[in-house]
Amino acid sequence: MSGSGSISRRHIFKASAGAAVLVGTGAGRTLPSSAAAAPRTVARPPRDPKTERQVRALLAKMTVEEKFGQLQQLTWHADTGPGDGQNKECAELAAKGLLGSVLNLTGAKKCNDLQRAAVEKSRLGIPLIFGQDVIHGYLTTFPIPLAQGSSFDPGVVTADAETSAREAASQGIHWTFAPMADVSREPRWGRVAEGSGEDPYLTAKLTAAKVRGYQGTDYAAGDRLAACAKHFVGYGFPEGGRDYNTADLSERRLRDVCLPPFKAAVDAGVATVMASFNTVAGVPAHANRHTLTDILHEEFGFDGFVVGDYTGVQELVAHGIAADGADAARLALGAGVDMEMVSTTYAEHGKKLLAQGRISRERLDDAVARVLRVKFRAGLFDRPYADEAAEITAPSAAARAAARTAAARSMVLLRNEKHTLPLSTRTGSIAVIGPLGDDTKELHGTWASIGAALFPAVSVLDGIKQAAPSATVRFARGCAVEGDDTGAFDEAVAAARAADAVVAVVGEKAAQSGEAAARSDITLPGVQAQLVAKLAATGKPLIVVVLSGRPLVLTGVADRADAVLQGWHPGIEGGHAVADLLFGKVNPGGKLPVTFPRSVGQLPLYYAHENTGRPFDPDNKYTSKYLDLPHTPLYPFGHGLSYTTFACSGLELSAEVLPARGVADDGATVRAAVRVENTGTRAGDEVVQLYLRDKVASVVQPVRRLVGFSRVHLRPGERRTVRFTLGRQELGFHTNDPRGEFRVEPGEFELYAGNSSQATLRTGFLLT
Repeated sequence: MSGSGSISRRHIFKASAGAAVLVGTGAGRTLPSSAAAAPRTVARPPRDPKTERQVRALLAKMTVEEKFGQLQQLTWHADTGPGDGQNKECAELAAKGLLGSVLNLTGAKKCNDLQRAAVEKSRLGIPLIFGQDVIHGYLTTFPIPLAQGSSFDPGVVTADAETSAREAASQGIHWTFAPMADVSREPRWGRVAEGSGEDPYLTAKLTAAKVRGYQGTDYAAGDRLAACAKHFVGYGFPEGGRDYNTADLSERRLRDVCLPPFKAAVDAGVATVMASFNTVAGVPAHANRHTLTDILHEEFGFDGFVVGDYTGVQELVAHGIAADGADAARLALGAGVDMEMVSTTYAEHGKKLLAQGRISRERLDDAVARVLRVKFRAGLFDRPYADEAAEITAPSAAARAAARTAAARSMVLLRNEKHTLPLSTRTGSIAVIGPLGDDTKELHGTWASIGAALFPAVSVLDGIKQAAPSATVRFARGCAVEGDDTGAFDEAVAAARAADAVVAVVGEKAAQSGEAAARSDITLPGVQAQLVAKLAATGKPLIVVVLSGRPLVLTGVADRADAVLQGWHPGIEGGHAVADLLFGKVNPGGKLPVTFPRSVGQLPLYYAHENTGRPFDPDNKYTSKYLDLPHTPLYPFGHGLSYTTFACSGLELSAEVLPARGVADDGATVRAAVRVENTGTRAGDEVVQLYLRDKVASVVQPVRRLVGFSRVHLRPGERRTVRFTLGRQELGFHTNDPRGEFRVEPGEFELYAGNSSQATLRTGFLLT
């Protein structure tokens, strides 16, 4: 606990036996004179004195068994992981006061019934906290998070979280296992669909926005949820793209790429954090005291609780770092996992471990206090029951409208030759072709919540029919998403030849991305690429709409199409949103939050790479490149077209020389301004992007990295100046010191501004 005479978090963890990981001295160390960086102190969030008194008073009444009970979460059914549901155990343990949380139980009455067992039958009446994977909607499915990343708009993310929280909270849920703050540069990994893409700066901004959307200013409010930043940490870098696999990360990459979104979540007040399945440098996340304690608690000042992932504590045995369940409990609790999800090693072995001195009482009390603190902050002791009369049971018109807007703002126009798009609503005949053209299920995407099974998505076919009521619209499936059957190609080609325009709707099923959905081949599944080639051969204007949960290899598909729209998995209103863009009701303004490769052999491929000693040179064989593939991606990070045109100019700085020490001490910043003008004939959105390059540093830096973005709406001929401020965080970097050494070094910096990571408008400044 904090306050005078309190024991420190570091002391608590040193007193418990944990993983054999180096314990550093934090970020506030003295740096070499060559590095212009200032010591940093942890700014811990203020705690409400009343809540702390309540936590201490309740903790003093609890038995050891009741304390370990608060650290146990069980599942009501088995939808999110292996094994059977634990319904019977939930009811029995709740009544005994030996259960802290339940996941996957939904519905106000069902939650209330189980809550009554905890509150009215147990000795101390400590309420349960009900958790659920509310990832991109609850009843109203929004676009998948990767799609929301394409919006470059925190407002889109917040609208999803607010709508989701309102619906889920009305059904008795208190806590969502979102947002996923994992940066990933591995599109073979299925869970890339759940994050905001490959860039830590963009991911950090959107993660913080989603936390605020779920929690508001007070997550005790009846229409809010406690959020959970996951997965801590490095989960987005699995070797080979296989889920749950090893992530072998340097300390610098861990701190400069993986951790910034989690720091943003903590700064936004996130209630909880979830440990990840992977190892980092050979230590599983559930046993990693370096990440969970040294960084998350000591450096970031996080005072909520850490929940393990599904059976993640027990899986320490399979990892080979724990000998058995008791050893797994010792390691996980000692490292910083406060609540165990589904597996039961804490409850089974905790009391004995405590008696043996293998877990300290201070650490146990610290973990329990963190769980209780979140429950008090969530208002569960004052209002443990959901209002069954106020339960929301269907998407409202406002929620659907928000989902439609979000989907439209999240789609990316990749290609538009000869101004094929937008289509006219007066087009005489349109052929909608492809296995996802009439789909009402797959559009929901991976990790869609209960609404996906209850409320079909609007299909692209229906969206087009409603948008162009006077057109003759024919549909032909052509083929399935998967498989090699081409028997329906002839029907599809005939429909295309009879139409004035062809819209081919292709992509992935929802289950082909998400957890446990790694793909070694990320081209279009089945024979869909062959179908597109047949349609292109008709010579009719061909628009390809790609609905997927990851960036796909579209080589051989995109170049055959006149226009390509990346629609992702767009949610319940996806068909309407696609039609809004196809017919120009909405001018596309989304940008890619991930790089699209030309071939899976290019992976990993991302814009913020480091130069080698022999950087790419097309005229020199002995440089970094492939012999059989162009060096560039098919579509770069930040790319996205519009039905109008924009020009960026006049990149200017407030200063050309700054003191490095002043920047390091947060006392000096440089302000950048760039003019953006709509030079076309339609109103539209442009995302102005600012990239930085530190030309010479003691640790090699990326060729460029995103340090600012702003989505602006401009009328034809309208011009606006967009301003950015760069300071310590933007201009510095971490070294490989495990104690968190951060440097702002003197040297030359370049800034690039434009509408993608390949921006060419450039200026520079010096730190001295």
